[in-house]
Amino acid sequence: MRYLIRLTFSFCLILFLSLNGKGQSDKMAFVKGGSYVPFFGEKGKSVVVKSFLMDVYPVANKEYIQFVIKYPEWKKSKAKKLFADDSYLRFWKNDTSLPYGLSEKSPITNVSWFAANAYCECQGKRLPTVDEWEYASMANQTSIDARVLKSYNQYILDWYERPKTYTNEVGKTFKNYWGIYDLHGLVWEWTLDFNSVLLSGESRKDVDKDRNQFCGSASINASDLMNYASFMRYSFRGSLKAKYSVRNLGFRCVKDISKP
Repeated sequence: MRYLIRLTFSFCLILFLSLNGKGQSDKMAFVKGGSYVPFFGEKGKSVVVKSFLMDVYPVANKEYIQFVIKYPEWKKSKAKKLFADDSYLRFWKNDTSLPYGLSEKSPITNVSWFAANAYCECQGKRLPTVDEWEYASMANQTSIDARVLKSYNQYILDWYERPKTYTNEVGKTFKNYWGIYDLHGLVWEWTLDFNSVLLSGESRKDVDKDRNQFCGSASINASDLMNYASFMRYSFRGSLKAKYSVRNLGFRCVKDISKP
């Protein structure tokens, strides 16, 4: 009898671990494909986005520490300057230790596009495209596309004005329609094709390019909060280079839906 009890307990423990042993980075949400009208390009022309899986949370410090231990070429002391600038993991105490006061559950930042891309590939995933990220981030708690709501766009713009949200832990903002956290309110995020759209003026109009060479000038033509919030994201992406490592810039991964 005791043997059967022990055997049953062992089986239940193994089952529990198999169901709950996945880390945060393994949790992904299904995003059903559809279409949306992006901020850039021809006015009113929609872009089709295929269904995909997206990480529920941005990659956290703890997960990135595990990554650099497994792939030491991405440690702070060993990363090649060609793939990461001097700001890469600059606030870490050493190759595997965070500074005092920064939680392991906070999002990883100060990582280059090359590093983020390598991380996702090593997980069997990839970085999201701009269209995938924008499509998923349109959603609030109840709607696939909440961009028409003034309150939603104001929430995004208010976050842009708040400093040091990157020190907060992942999963503390709202869960959107797809079951994804932190697309707005925590950190900016790398995309696979971050530099595919370069903005010099309001993206839907042919405007005086000389006047719009200065940061923020394109927002003069933004007609509403949605356009301004979108402009801020596209402008930020356009200012980046793949080796840059920025304090408030993190990432998450996506995965293609396998065809049966």
